[in-house]
Amino acid sequence: LSPAYAFTDFKSQGQTINHILVNIGKTSSFALSPFNAYVALSHSHGRDTIRLLQDFEDDLFTRHPSESL
Repeated sequence: LSPAYAFTDFKSQGQTINHILVNIGKTSSFALSPFNAYVALSHSHGRDTIRLLQDFEDDLFTRHPSESL
């Protein structure tokens, strides 16, 4: 058991975190955009300090981020 805390990607803006656990998997309540995934993953020091909690959709990083762009 390890003590930890959680916050949203908006709350973590401007911070670099030593080790992160990220859930970018499919949700039932909202669609995750590539923007959300980028923000969540970019707060670490590098890929060696990121741990994903579950698998993510294959097209998350290849689909267009917004229909209105």
